[in-house]
Amino acid sequence: MTARPPNHHQLGLCAPTSVARAFHTTGPRHAGPFVAVHCGAIPAELLESKLFGHLKGSFTGAHQDRQGLVAAAHGGTLFLDEVGEMPAAMQVKLLRFLQEDTYTPVGGRQVLTANVRVVSATHRDLETMVAQGAFREDFYYRLKGLILRTPALAERREDVALLATRFLVDASRHRPLRLTRWHGWLPRIGRAMSANSGRW
Repeated sequence: MTARPPNHHQLGLCAPTSVARAFHTTGPRHAGPFVAVHCGAIPAELLESKLFGHLKGSFTGAHQDRQGLVAAAHGGTLFLDEVGEMPAAMQVKLLRFLQEDTYTPVGGRQVLTANVRVVSATHRDLETMVAQGAFREDFYYRLKGLILRTPALAERREDVALLATRFLVDASRHRPLRLTRWHGWLPRIGRAMSANSGRW
């Protein structure tokens, strides 16, 4: 991926974490942190604190100040996985950050800044959600800079052989594969592919 938007926010809608991480490691921010958050796995009422941090006493259970993921990603990449699950109220607050590079921790008054590149992913059709009023249009257009669509493996069977070869090479680096007996190495290929399946 070589496209470079002029703004320091390099925004995109892409697929799995492995793709987002590759986007990070091959870009100008590779020396910075790569911070990922699954927007659908965090309760709506806690997502703001997770992203922007909070001050001690700002809500029940906030026993100390805590830095958010936005601050943790300063100088690097923030990966928003399943951004289509993000509540509308949080979309507004994150939109402000994307526009101004500023945010305020939960319970705080001081406006802070962070320099991050935001990469996002979703399995949902955000254009349809925008048309239905289920996703903010202004937030969507802030995110959509560079769109990468990754079809499921079932839709690109020509890639199976390439992935199998990659898994075999990776596996052989740790333990040589013996190809003298079919019953000996076929199960090991299966185990190698199973162990690596989550990376693609």
